[in-house]
Parts: sequence; C-alpha cells; structure tokens
Amino acid sequence: MRRADQPVADTSLSVPAGLPGVSEGCRAHLSEVARVEWRTTGPGWAADLEAFLAGHGLPVRDLSRAPADGAAGKSTAHGPVCGAAVLLSAAAGARLVGAPARPSPAPAVPDVVAVVYGPGGAPRPPSPRPLSPWKVGAWEPSWSVAEHAAAVTAVREAIGRGDVYQVNVVGHASAPYLGDPVRALRRLGSVPGARYGGVLAGAGWAVGCASPETLVAVSGGTVRTRPIKGTRPATVRGRTELLASPKERAEHIMIVDLERNDLARVATTGSVRVETLFAVREWAGLWQAESEVVADLRPGTGLAALLAAVFPGGSVTGAPKLAALDVVDAVERVGRGPAMGGFGWIGPDGLDLGLTIRTAAADPERLHVWAGGGITWGSDPDAEVAEAAAKAAPVKAVLSSC
Repeated sequence: MRRADQPVADTSLSVPAGLPGVSEGCRAHLSEVARVEWRTTGPGWAADLEAFLAGHGLPVRDLSRAPADGAAGKSTAHGPVCGAAVLLSAAAGARLVGAPARPSPAPAVPDVVAVVYGPGGAPRPPSPRPLSPWKVGAWEPSWSVAEHAAAVTAVREAIGRGDVYQVNVVGHASAPYLGDPVRALRRLGSVPGARYGGVLAGAGWAVGCASPETLVAVSGGTVRTRPIKGTRPATVRGRTELLASPKERAEHIMIVDLERNDLARVATTGSVRVETLFAVREWAGLWQAESEVVADLRPGTGLAALLAAVFPGGSVTGAPKLAALDVVDAVERVGRGPAMGGFGWIGPDGLDLGLTIRTAAADPERLHVWAGGGITWGSDPDAEVAEAAAKAAPVKAVLSSC
C-alpha cells in the first residue's frame, strides 16, 4: 500500500460541503486538515483507513455507541475536526473481499481517499488564472452496443448454469475535454435526487457524484442501507410498468435479501429489519425502486468491520456477491474506477456513505462515466443496454453543458 499526501487543486471548489452529515456549524467554511490517497494492493486498507480517521479524533473504532454531547466539531491534537470526506473505488471493495478487479480506465484517481476537515476560515479565493472555455468532445464507449449485449447474454448463461442469481453489468465511456473539470463536476450536485452530490479532487484527478443511493449510514448505533434496483422513465406509464414488473421486483428482492445478510454480519441478533420495501422514487427523469434495510450495530463494531460486511454494495455486484464479482471480472471490458464504490462523510456523530452510481471522474486528459444495471435470467439484452444509456445520459448532459 502506498500513501501520498497531496494538496487539492483549488480547495474552495473541492470541499464536499453539500454531503449529508456535514454539521451546519462546519458547512460554510470547511478547511482541509489532512488527507491520505492510497492505491490499494490488498485487503488491509480498511483497517488503515480506520486508524487514520481515529488518529484525527473521529470515533470510528466503535460505531455502535451514540456520540457524546458536543461531539460535533471536536478538537483534537490536530486541531478542530468537523469530519472527513471519504472516496472508495470499486477495486478497493473487490480487494477487501478477495475478489478480482480490472484496472481503472482513470488510473490517476486513487482507490481510497480520506480528507479530514476542520471549521477553518473563509474558503480559498478562486485562482486568478484565466479559465479556458469549457468544452467536452465526443463520448467514446469502451465497448460497442453488441459487446454490451453479449456481456448480458454471458451473465444469463452463468445464471442458467447456476453460478449466480444476478449480476450487475457496468459499461464505461470517456471524452476529451478543455477547461476546469472540477467546476464541471460540481454541476452534478444539482441533478434532482442527488443525495450524495459533491466533488472531491486532488493533484491530477477529480470525482463528481450525483448518486441517490445510500451504501451505508450509521447514526446512534443504528446502521442502514438503501439499495436501488429497478428503473423506468419517470412517466405515468413508466411507474405502472415498474410496479407491475415481476422481473424488476424479483431482482430487487434478491438484493434486499443480500443486504439483510450483509448487515447481519455486524448486527445484534434479531435486529435486522426491512423498514421500506420497493418504494418508487424519482432521479433525473427516471423512476427507481428503493428499499431500506436497518439493524442495530453489534457493540465494538468499527469502520473496518462495517466496510468488510457491506462493501462493495450488493446492488452493483449481484448475488451471491463473491460469485457475481468473478463474473463481473470476466465480462466487463474495463475497470469501474471510482464508480460503483463509495463516497460520503464520516463525522463525530456518525457516517453516511453513498454508492457511487451516477458518478464521473476526470484525469488530466479525459472525463469518464460509468453506468449499468442488474441482470437476471429474465433480462433482455437490448433493454439492458438501453437502461444503462438512460442512466448515463443525465450525467453526460450535465458535463457537456456550458
């Protein structure tokens, strides 16, 4: 594992103050206290992340305990701490559970980033350098429509053999750009339904998120996850079709059951429950089905144990999770990079990490987007290709706008 402490490019634009969990007292003027950026080589990164955050005063050794009064904005030997923004790649998740992972098409983006923030003073003023006009070139997919459809067919064959029940298949596209990518990626936070809207950046990379999906949240010793599975256009007909689709409901229930099992690994006995099942929500012109699975954390559960239980998220892997990741590695053309990972906030009073669907990244030369969907035996390859395109379209449109 390699550690790199690097300053961000234009801190005022990369502070993720819009993430859920940032206290009101800190939200207006966050300033960076410390950061780590890691390219992972094994499963030990989660324990190292826990140690880094604990060393800066964040109570991540035992997430089952309710925070002490006045914990927000706690002062430590390193100064006042509001919390930390955390970015986790799909590859970090795969390695955490011993699964294979393809190399990212955006290797400049680290696999694990944690940035600790204090309340600080006023944000850094914008750079006086003149900015180039923003321009995005043509989007180039990493595979053709036929190759994407063939991957869906290969998953159906694996299901037919009994290897898996469901697999999430993800595609990728990239485009050249001119201008400041951080400013462009910030626009993703304005996408309707973007609960985890924010940007995190470092030297030579930036990631923007418009995700509506909760990977894992902890508050007062209660842990919850909100898997999303099932998509239709946000029309009256689309809603009716989503609610009536046996395929979408079966796909959704499989993942809810997987998430129940994941949470049970760190929950007190008998505390896992489904509080919401197959609720239809809207995100950027699409209906999506969402459930909420909740449990009481087992005493002594730290961040590393929690991540080992729930990460990578079941809705972007499949079921069973490890077998699905093997199929993902076999059928996808490129790695998922920071997409299908985690992004959010860890503070003195809990944590809230989103699943990095509807996420884009920038390296020094190109923008990158990823999108996909869950494949079951009842999946139609052409429909799955179209669904992935519909999910990527709002992200591409925001990034391409002037």
